Amino acid sequence: MINLKRNAKLALIKAQGKRSRIDTIYVPNQKKDFKLSRSKFNNFLLCPRCFYFDRVIGLQEPGMPGWALNTATDHLLKKEFDVCRKEHRPHRLFARNGLNHVIPLDHPEIDNWRDSLHKGLMHRFEATNIILSGGIDDIWLDTTTQELIVVDYKSQASDYPVETESYLSNEYHQSYKIQMDFYNYLLVSMGYKVSPLSYFLVVNADRNADGFYGHMKFSETLIPYQHDISWLPNKIQAMIDLMNLDIIPESNMSCENCAYAKERGSLDQ
Repeated sequence: MINLKRNAKLALIKAQGKRSRIDTIYVPNQKKDFKLSRSKFNNFLLCPRCFYFDRVIGLQEPGMPGWALNTATDHLLKKEFDVCRKEHRPHRLFARNGLNHVIPLDHPEIDNWRDSLHKGLMHRFEATNIILSGGIDDIWLDTTTQELIVVDYKSQASDYPVETESYLSNEYHQSYKIQMDFYNYLLVSMGYKVSPLSYFLVVNADRNADGFYGHMKFSETLIPYQHDISWLPNKIQAMIDLMNLDIIPESNMSCENCAYAKERGSLDQ
């Protein structure tokens, strides 16, 4: 997509193509702490070259408008669960899913953990200068085992019913599972006991209604996911090793960003 650079007052300004904040650009083998989010780790898995251009070279990709409707459903769900959190009681969805022993976690850091832009879950990776972070949607508490349950809200509009096996096997949802693995890895690394099951709370808009009429109906489905954090340390270390290289890595052959940059570059010569 074509995006025009604007300042905080929405006035058009010159696009530089490179980030100006030095603390967001990693210098290979630097000693200073450097923060890396869950989304940047996912970028590394998708295309090492694009990740390197972003974090080490400092190139700034074109911006995208926010997902306003998804953000709105997330915001309203958090409000609803916060009422149950304050009253230390199960949410209305729990009874129908056999989770009467679960309540939203009431923790002094919950709002910080949900702040993906500025805080989130944070942990230093082993004996390195890399601080891993990730902003969760919610955490529930199993009152029987005292284990924490990571929850991620997902909004969609599909004509297909939301069902566990098909949802988790969907190729476009593989990044969702990586996201959940990463959050659980952070919590375990921070010293918390987590449940073997996490949940995606999927709200699916009904596209078969007779019309809009000023409202949209959503179904609500809890998708249990048995997360796996065993693979993460090796991949995180591989990401750090890549950042400490002085050479630009190869791209993923399926990366559309790299393919576009290559073709455009050939035309500019």
